[in-house]
Amino acid sequence: MPSLGPRQSLTVGKIFMTLLGELSPKTFLETYWQRQALVVRDALPNWGSPLSGDELAGLSLEPDVASRLVRSNSDQTQWSVAFGPFDESDFANLPESDWSLLVQATDLWVPEIAALKRQFHFLPSWRLDDIMVSFAPPGGSVGPHFDQYDVFLIQVEGRRHWKIGQTCDQNTPLLDGTDLSILADFVTEAEYTLSPGDMLYLPPGVAHHGVALDNCLTYSVGFRAPTLGEMISDLATDLVLEPDQLVYRDPDPSLWTEDNITDAHIDQVQSLVQALANDRVRLTDWFARYVTRPKHETGTTPINEHRTAETQHARYLNGNLKE
Repeated sequence: MPSLGPRQSLTVGKIFMTLLGELSPKTFLETYWQRQALVVRDALPNWGSPLSGDELAGLSLEPDVASRLVRSNSDQTQWSVAFGPFDESDFANLPESDWSLLVQATDLWVPEIAALKRQFHFLPSWRLDDIMVSFAPPGGSVGPHFDQYDVFLIQVEGRRHWKIGQTCDQNTPLLDGTDLSILADFVTEAEYTLSPGDMLYLPPGVAHHGVALDNCLTYSVGFRAPTLGEMISDLATDLVLEPDQLVYRDPDPSLWTEDNITDAHIDQVQSLVQALANDRVRLTDWFARYVTRPKHETGTTPINEHRTAETQHARYLNGNLKE
């Protein structure tokens, strides 16, 4: 992994008042939050990554760290993805362009990255999920796609060109023949090039396509967006452990026949579900525990000595190629 030059450490606890540019938190929430994309120039000026590219690759070698390596051909018509943990040999033969390394939940491993969450004090802390860090050489991308969650994309080193597209949903067609959720059709509606310190906010469902223009590090601050199925599954697990559960009982026998499931039976089931839905005390207790539980249970101990991994190519130190 090419080194990306000297790094600056995060000033813990410092509030960057420029995070939203000239917008007040109130204006941002009323105008942009879950409504439309926003580019903020110099949102985090002069902020350096606590991880270098080499260290990010080293982090992906750890068995408890979730990571992905996405590759494409030069015209971005063919895509592949591999999942970590990786080995140093996985980085040894990478080309000089057209790939991306993404490491999830870096905030669980690196305290300086976790401190970055404090800069989003204008949003409820329990809404934040994790901070993903990605490194990409020129041409690196994960393809045109959309997310089901809010995300702030902070350009920390290098430049990345973003195309913003249409609003998508679960019925939007995806490209066949790949394990990646790449859009089959992408309609460009706006374009921006982000330099170090710039930030792009994207609401759920907004298509976007970012391509690295040079060696770059991008931080993705994501927010929780559990599906109804995920919530019901967790709630069901929670209910199984409770001794005072509601129990199914048959309706009046005069309302049903011997061998059929009737409307009366479904009414009984529906009444149980409605009783649960109306129990705000139980739902509040469960939901508070659910949304504050870390999605990534492993990796709670910071890695103080960062491992590194390098490509077969020469390393870049302070922007100067060294043999």
